[in-house]
Amino acid sequence: MNLVSFSLILTGVLLNATAQLLLKAGTNRIGRFEFSGENLVPIAKTVAFQPHILMGLGCYGASVIIWIMALSRVPVSVAYPLLSIGYIVNAFAAWYLFGESLTAQKLIGIAVICIGVWLVAKSA
Repeated sequence: MNLVSFSLILTGVLLNATAQLLLKAGTNRIGRFEFSGENLVPIAKTVAFQPHILMGLGCYGASVIIWIMALSRVPVSVAYPLLSIGYIVNAFAAWYLFGESLTAQKLIGIAVICIGVWLVAKSA
């Protein structure tokens, strides 16, 4: 895999991870909610106009475009497993930004993911 292909995959993964973090930030600002017949329109408006959620959706859109470009260059059997990098990014970012826990079990899982990503990237 060449540098351009890897850069496209990494950019797509990071945009996707950023989208998740922005959606979480947006839902943190909104608070817990339930969709029901009575509150469907008010909640939908609140969600639709929350800036973090809008930015997250924008990141998703950009990540899809980048991902399509990456798939035009790299076999899906190589590219798709590299999406796992997003799990690593999100675990550490959620710990740093939102105070979520990073237990020993999670860290071991992250290490296993790192080994898997390395093996897949090496095979390319």
